[in-house]
Amino acid sequence: MHGEPAYPDGFAHYASVNPDAPKGGRLTQGAVGSFDSLNPFIVRGTAPPFIRWNIVESLMARSPDEAFTCYGLLARNVETDEARSYVAFEIDPRARFSDGAPVTAEDVLFSFNLLRVKGRPNHRTFYGKVAKAEITGPRAIRFTFGAVDRELPLIMALMPVLARHAVDEASFDQTSFTAPLGSGPYTVTQVRPGESVILTRRDDYWGRDLPVNRGNYNVDTLRYDFYRDVNSQFEAFKRGLSDIRFETDPGRWKTGYDIPAVRDGRIVQEEIETGMPKPYSALIFNIRRPFFADARVREAMVELFDFEWANANLYFGVYRRNGSFYDGSELSARGRPADARERELLSHYPDAVLPAVMDGTWQPPTSDGSGRDRARLKRALELFASAGWELKGGKLTATDGRAFAPELLVGTKDQERLALAYQNMLKRAGVTLNIRLVDNVQFEARKQTYDYDMVPYIWDQSLSPGNEQAFYFGSAAADVPGTRNFMGLKSPAADAMIAALLAARARPDFVSAVRALDRVLISARFSVPLFYTPGQWVARWTAIQRPERVALAGTLAESWWREPGR
Repeated sequence: MHGEPAYPDGFAHYASVNPDAPKGGRLTQGAVGSFDSLNPFIVRGTAPPFIRWNIVESLMARSPDEAFTCYGLLARNVETDEARSYVAFEIDPRARFSDGAPVTAEDVLFSFNLLRVKGRPNHRTFYGKVAKAEITGPRAIRFTFGAVDRELPLIMALMPVLARHAVDEASFDQTSFTAPLGSGPYTVTQVRPGESVILTRRDDYWGRDLPVNRGNYNVDTLRYDFYRDVNSQFEAFKRGLSDIRFETDPGRWKTGYDIPAVRDGRIVQEEIETGMPKPYSALIFNIRRPFFADARVREAMVELFDFEWANANLYFGVYRRNGSFYDGSELSARGRPADARERELLSHYPDAVLPAVMDGTWQPPTSDGSGRDRARLKRALELFASAGWELKGGKLTATDGRAFAPELLVGTKDQERLALAYQNMLKRAGVTLNIRLVDNVQFEARKQTYDYDMVPYIWDQSLSPGNEQAFYFGSAAADVPGTRNFMGLKSPAADAMIAALLAARARPDFVSAVRALDRVLISARFSVPLFYTPGQWVARWTAIQRPERVALAGTLAESWWREPGR
């Protein structure tokens, strides 16, 4: 996306893999929740994400060791111009779907047209920017763009390629327990609806020796088991029913692994640093709802969340506070005054950024850690009062007698525990927070249709944010089901900053545009910023090994292997 690729023409493999990793064995992973579909490319249903990366390939593969660089996968050649007004691909003649049929330019064009009409909102948005798609040879296809967007060649490179002969267009957008036919290294060989999925590595996988694949996809069998809740998932891991676990609960990480298998070295715990922006974890306000239409109300709710108390009493003090949507990277505006380029970009939107955010002095509210900080309570009540809510008889009430009683939707016990703590914090200001715990399928369905007052969510960001930012924060995504604009943000300033980061050619201009977007998002006050871990917490049975060098995003499952005989 910016600069030059890290790897030269003819490179052998990525640096973050073990090219000599042994092949064979099984890797079992646990997941919380359920699934009612194996099609991850549509809005309807809940499909597991591993289908996308193990079964359905793209024209190119995204490098795990760079901000945003793609190398050949189904495509052996790529061509674009300086303006990036088009991109053309030549398909590798060796590429085959799992049924042996060759991957053709017709398959690519079919996938483009299908996903543009029936795919997820991000597909429809991104591919809608293509002015013309045409087959230019037996294995060649060209996409011409209708407007300048320097990321589009990479987005088209990462488009899922489906087998035209194996897809029923009429029923594509319906849920199904039959996975799409793909060209990837695995196929689905067993499905227990809602319970488990088994993938088997293809002996005839066409791309096993490509540089982007060498050292990856090492195990013969991938098994994914689904559990009703996190505790069941954890108990299964301790019993050896799954091989590896990414931990998210500090209490469990600090005390839950005091078991014989850890003490005698059969399970190892690792804290793995990553080079990516820290995930932005938050409780999201649905500003489509009357409760949260006023930014002063939202700010008051943020004031009442006592991070210092929660971190010390619930999470062993191991978390760090979110404040920026790109925390821990050069893209973050937190603690940095806006530079001249940022101020120029934001000059057309004078009310979009709070003064403290603009000058770099803004930080999330800090309490005294007592759980009863009177200064924070006083500030919150002042904000509520300015928005028309008064504390009467211990209840926060509007002039028409309505009680301030929003509902927080949660989908796991861990989320519920935090929600209960927040509920107690809010009581001091007369806020009645109703908590609704639902199963995973209902949680996802309500989240995708924005049927909540508040909901927890985590945005993961890269070092090269691009078109997906419009899917997360763009005005056009606010009223489209299935996007990640969970708060319903409609901000001309955010839209303009997204356009600026997409148009940037030089890295400094790009960084300034992302920081300007960060300032707009922080100032919109549509969430209670929560916390993040310093890195990945990973526990694994030692039969499973990983490369010594870690990718930018941390350790990646496709590069693991099982020691022979274990």
